[in-house]
Amino acid sequence: MNNKNKKVYILGSARIPFVKSQTVYKDISRQTLMTTAMNHLVENFKLQNKKIDDVAFGAIMCSSADWNLSREVVLGSGLHPETPAYNVQRACGTGLETAWQLGLKISAGHIDTAIAGGVDTNSDLPIEVSDNLKKMLLKLNVSKTFGQKLSTLSSFRPSFLVPKLPAVIEPRTKMSMGEHTELMVKEWKITREEQDELALASHKNGAKAYADGFYNDLVFAMGDIKTDQTLRGDTTLEKLAKLKPAFDTSAAGTLTAGNSSPLTDGAAAVFLASEEASQKLGKMPLAQLVDVQVAAVDFVQGAGLLMAPTIAVSKLLQRNNLTFADFDYIEIHEAFAGQVLCNMKAWESADYCKNILGLKAPLGKINRERLNSAGSSLALGHPFAATGARLVGTLAKHLSSGGKKRGLISICTAGGMGIAAIMETA
Repeated sequence: MNNKNKKVYILGSARIPFVKSQTVYKDISRQTLMTTAMNHLVENFKLQNKKIDDVAFGAIMCSSADWNLSREVVLGSGLHPETPAYNVQRACGTGLETAWQLGLKISAGHIDTAIAGGVDTNSDLPIEVSDNLKKMLLKLNVSKTFGQKLSTLSSFRPSFLVPKLPAVIEPRTKMSMGEHTELMVKEWKITREEQDELALASHKNGAKAYADGFYNDLVFAMGDIKTDQTLRGDTTLEKLAKLKPAFDTSAAGTLTAGNSSPLTDGAAAVFLASEEASQKLGKMPLAQLVDVQVAAVDFVQGAGLLMAPTIAVSKLLQRNNLTFADFDYIEIHEAFAGQVLCNMKAWESADYCKNILGLKAPLGKINRERLNSAGSSLALGHPFAATGARLVGTLAKHLSSGGKKRGLISICTAGGMGIAAIMETA
């Protein structure tokens, strides 16, 4: 996206409340969650039976039955059935990745309207049968005679019934994201108190945003649920300090359930359009999507798993000749408080910026008053593929509040990747 191409506008967004997994959404499918968020967007923008040029959603915790999830969501929504759709997956950056891909299509003049987003649920889990049972069933399927079928069935063992459960771990290291972050906070000397303070700020900011009505036109009911269920506006540092370490259970462990994002169910959608389409629809854009950057680190060889956003943000700022001081709002996905603090400390480090980012000077400090001012993942929850769309919708709302403003998004993802974006007032 550059000045020679069409501008890409965010017209609005809609999401359902995020809830802790295995609670109130435990019997609801990811398709239903995404369709509900989509229909709120359709209703708000009066898109019933309208053709949108393209739609992209994503989910990480998918089953094989979700091979055409986005298209099924469209067919179950109020949009015209001739609206195309496709699936995307970039781990926790999926929701932003969908907006980027569709934004590029708008920027190139190939389409004028699009809906991006994502959904995830750790309640509707894609549990698989064991490899042995799978092989036996496949062999049984091609057996032609009774004798062949009987021979195949005779190979069955009770152990075949043990299912394969999905796990949020890195296949290369067999470590969870929390375990990797424990290594990061030890390397960067981030204390438990610092992590708890960031978590507290996320909850306080989120609670205030709800109280001020900020989320009134961003979060829409899913049944009887109207607000994010993981938000704890009444929490305190004392309450957070009482929680036990969740990943490194020794005295050295500092990551807890309080300063780590919870396993969450939810969905979010964002409406994008060109300037011409915005005018035709009679909708005032909230913000402009300006630029996006991805990066990755070699965490297998020792780099911090969740440090890739430091590279993505650095490249983004250099390309646009900007510093942190040029941003009115900074939205950093809080997978863990420790991850956010490690990224921020790296940007302040002369050695890291020189040796890893190739900069002559540190990127500098982030003004905490501009950081996640309406709360973020620690407080609101983190349905993996939905978080990027939540951040785009939240930042667009901030940027629409008057005056010429600029915002930054930074998201860490599994696999040692990161994605960042710049948005400005429309």
